[in-house]
Amino acid sequence: MGSRRKSREFAMQMLYQWEICGYTPAQVEATFFANQRADADVEGFARDLFEGAVVNIDQLDRLVREHAENWRLERMAAVDRNILRVALYELIHHPETPAAAVINEALEIARRFSTGESVEFVNGMLDGIRKRLPPREPQSK
Repeated sequence: MGSRRKSREFAMQMLYQWEICGYTPAQVEATFFANQRADADVEGFARDLFEGAVVNIDQLDRLVREHAENWRLERMAAVDRNILRVALYELIHHPETPAAAVINEALEIARRFSTGESVEFVNGMLDGIRKRLPPREPQSK
């Protein structure tokens, strides 16, 4: 498994813990990485995705609500909801990563942590939202 996917999985798991347990982001990160082995790059990208999703949660949830036909955000499976949040944060704030790669990684994470129906749901949601986002331009380094 690639290090970027591991980071995305960690970010989704931390968001899940943050949402379900009600801990602060700092508490989640401290306890999460006390129990995980990760090199600095994996941990750094996971923290970036997690912290960015938390800071932008209102924007991310609004996008999901706008595109979820017949689904209330609160009724979605928590794993699926957090997969969407991580992927949307990356789609919006990491234009250097191709959109197709972000969506594919989200689908692989859904296959691992959720159900077959979830893979289709996550794919439909992310593809629909991606089509309505402004064009992505990589940031210069």
